[in-house]
Amino acid sequence: MKLTLKEKLGNFSFVIPALALFLVFSLYPILRTFELSVFQWNGIDKDMVFVGLAQYKHILFNNPAFWKSMTNAGIITLLALTLQNGLALLLALLVTKNIRGENIYRTIFFLPPVLSGIVVGLIWKFVFDGNFGILNHFLAGIGFTNFIDYAWLSEVKTALFSVAVVHMWKGFGYGFIILLAGLQTIPVELYEAAEVDGADAWQQFKNITFPLLIPIFTIVTILTILGSMQIFDLIYSMTRGGPAGHTHVPITKIYEYMANGEFGYSTAMAVIFGLVLLIISFAQIYASKKLNYDK
Repeated sequence: MKLTLKEKLGNFSFVIPALALFLVFSLYPILRTFELSVFQWNGIDKDMVFVGLAQYKHILFNNPAFWKSMTNAGIITLLALTLQNGLALLLALLVTKNIRGENIYRTIFFLPPVLSGIVVGLIWKFVFDGNFGILNHFLAGIGFTNFIDYAWLSEVKTALFSVAVVHMWKGFGYGFIILLAGLQTIPVELYEAAEVDGADAWQQFKNITFPLLIPIFTIVTILTILGSMQIFDLIYSMTRGGPAGHTHVPITKIYEYMANGEFGYSTAMAVIFGLVLLIISFAQIYASKKLNYDK
């Protein structure tokens, strides 16, 4: 049945509110960001000096601090992809075994992600404190007395990894919920047939669970990468990029330049960072499709 023009316009009217919100709050800010990135501007004065791609060139070739922040974000992301998601998968597998109180465990595991990042950061800052931190007193209590006054967040060797631990503790619940939902969609009959054929737990995981969870793994991986690369609230509340910039990540560097009145430079940095995230996401999706195709 062919729709009349009036009917088509009527149907399109339902899309207009969502389209208007997208144009105003998504597309326009993106285009505005690209525009500001080619100007030197302090965010206050009306005068904006056009500098073209000079700011991009400086960031790419003359700003080692930015690439240091990218490396820091990459380390946090790598730890989250392995340890955080590994823990999420393990807990999801355990909860699907129909253990007693599984609903309680689901609630407990999902509590950290819904907590405020600033609040979590301040609490863990107290835990890691070198003078009266809970962690140091616990370690001293079990015999590691050399940690009694160790400043975890002020030492170059441990500051970044301390932040990464907090980030993984706060974020594993998202992966847990998504992976748990994916596991519950796998037909039980497949496992029953595998048991009849003599397959052990590892063979069932390798030949049934893992292949069927690949699309779920893709979603979890992309969300983990985007979330870890864009970490801000934990670092701002725990270290503010210290010590000596060793816990800076791209978002905190962008914020730092913006706070210093370099709006044009910070938006150019944001564009570069956004393109990096976009490339990583497309690469992950391509790799997932390739893996699915090979399977």
